[in-house]
Amino acid sequence: MTITDVGNLFMFAGGLGMFLYGMHSMSGGIQKTAGNKMKELLGILTSNHFMAVVVGALVTAIIQSSGATTVMVVGFVNAGIMTLTQAVGVIMGANIGTCITAWIVSLGQLGDAFKAFSPSLYAPLLVGIGAFLIMFSKKAKKQTVGEILVGLGLLFIGLDFMGDAAGDYLHLPIFTRAFELFGSNPILGILIGVIVTAIMQSSSAAVGVLQTLAAAGGVVTASSAMYISLGSNIGSCCTALLSSLGESRNAKRSAVIHLTFNVLGALVWGSGLFVLFQFRPAFGTMGIDSVGISVFHTIFNLVCTVLMTPLRGKLVALSGLLVKGGDEQEQAEQSDDAITLRHLDDRILETPSFAVENAILEVVHMGHIANENMERAFEAVMNYDKEKIEQVYRTEKVINKMEKLITEYLVKISNLSLNEDQHMVVNDLFYSVSDIERVGDHVENIVELIDVKEDGEPITFSEEGRCDLAEIMDLVEKSFVFSISAREKVSMDDANKVVKYEDMVDNLEEELREKHIERLSRQLCNPTSGVAFLDIISNLERISDHAYNLAGYVMSEQ
Repeated sequence: MTITDVGNLFMFAGGLGMFLYGMHSMSGGIQKTAGNKMKELLGILTSNHFMAVVVGALVTAIIQSSGATTVMVVGFVNAGIMTLTQAVGVIMGANIGTCITAWIVSLGQLGDAFKAFSPSLYAPLLVGIGAFLIMFSKKAKKQTVGEILVGLGLLFIGLDFMGDAAGDYLHLPIFTRAFELFGSNPILGILIGVIVTAIMQSSSAAVGVLQTLAAAGGVVTASSAMYISLGSNIGSCCTALLSSLGESRNAKRSAVIHLTFNVLGALVWGSGLFVLFQFRPAFGTMGIDSVGISVFHTIFNLVCTVLMTPLRGKLVALSGLLVKGGDEQEQAEQSDDAITLRHLDDRILETPSFAVENAILEVVHMGHIANENMERAFEAVMNYDKEKIEQVYRTEKVINKMEKLITEYLVKISNLSLNEDQHMVVNDLFYSVSDIERVGDHVENIVELIDVKEDGEPITFSEEGRCDLAEIMDLVEKSFVFSISAREKVSMDDANKVVKYEDMVDNLEEELREKHIERLSRQLCNPTSGVAFLDIISNLERISDHAYNLAGYVMSEQ
């Protein structure tokens, strides 16, 4: 091996690195730009199968990896955000989305006749402009555009490096014989595609390298390119399969659905192509360029999606046979905080916009649990119930664990590639989790005030005192419910209602305090119960304050 050979090897490795980093950088920039649009895509997932396919294609086109999309789908299913039926559509769409990268690669390898229009010619300029925007622009949006330009430029430069490095060797007989072997043996060709994609963890990248070799040397035959492309689709399942290990049964089933879909597609197309090439050998042995690979890759994935769509129910049923058991029993056996940990799935971090939305859903979930505990405490105050008091204590421990888990998840999200609006939301969620946890503390304080030992005298209130408590409890509960609703729906109307109720609670708390002090001075109620009454309404007023904070965060984001 000469120093030139070593240099070419380094050039190919560097080109591959620039190509992969370019895809990553471009993906991060596009995700920042998409921002709330990605959030809207999550809502579309609850719609019909066609829209799920569209979402899968769009998300994959943005993050440049069907494997990453499917890993994220496994996370969604594991978190309970997405059903298996919805997952089928997104998985099918993910395969279509990989075609975008193939077409981008094709643009970078236009012939000399189109040299003036080739993106490779402008790639260095794109990197230069992008770097200038990143380094010298103070506006986040312009820096994001810079990330996209740098990523796109490096992608094309990397492709050129790989092509130049490999071009000197592709004419060697070993490469010619290798591609002839892959083309004549579909099993071997598909297996090579599986292995290369599994190693690179991206079918888009594997097909991109194949296109580069096809453009550089002209030794890649149509049959070998098609078989390797089929294998790359199967190889993209490896990451999701590994990711699903140790997760819920439905998470495993979503990964199995992806594998089944791609294996069936490869079997049908592989068999059909093998028969075709037997009758028309010239079709298989002719050369193919990067555009031809893009055309085949696109047609294959589109046709598979159309043909498999009527069978999506069968795919779900088959996954149930391959991965037996019911998630209902599995979930029933888990504690509340374990379920929360399952909801905060790290795989969803693959797409920051979805991760932010997932965190919002879990903060809302925490708010609902705190509200249920509040209702339980109010019932215990009005009608002393030792079992409800004990349940309040148990739930408060769950809320404390949820605060820790959600905060840790938010820390991970804050380190992702977020735009300004998303950073603001994440910061507000940090405060929201703290406010909800404090509401839980005040609820616990309330039941502690009425909790007595077995031989102790129960805390009782006069009829007037009970009516006063019922009135302020109703306002406080409404205030907290609307504050959680404001976060869930991003509703200014609900946030304004919280402001109204908070003012009413403040005024009523002051009024009830004066009335009760007057009752105490007239000895119309027990002093011990009287002190408990004052402490209860003080805690209620504090709950209302935290609800006001929660609503304020939503209002500040508008």
